[in-house]
Amino acid sequence: MIKVKYFGMLTEITHCSEEQLAFSGTTVEELLKLIVTKHPGLKSLNFQVAQNNDIVDLTAKVNADLIALLPPFAGG
Repeated sequence: MIKVKYFGMLTEITHCSEEQLAFSGTTVEELLKLIVTKHPGLKSLNFQVAQNNDIVDLTAKVNADLIALLPPFAGG
């Protein structure tokens, strides 16, 4: 099981700030496919994925129990 945390507008789309998902894959890309299947509204959005407080790319191996999806941040 992996805990996925959602931030910002992603919580509005998923209707939750975090959830537990059964995941048997290995990469971030595989995990995102699972998440988008459950929450299709995320498909068209750009967001970053953090694992162990580091931003990772789609090819990264999932090696943490907590993944965070971060919406784009505006500077000012």
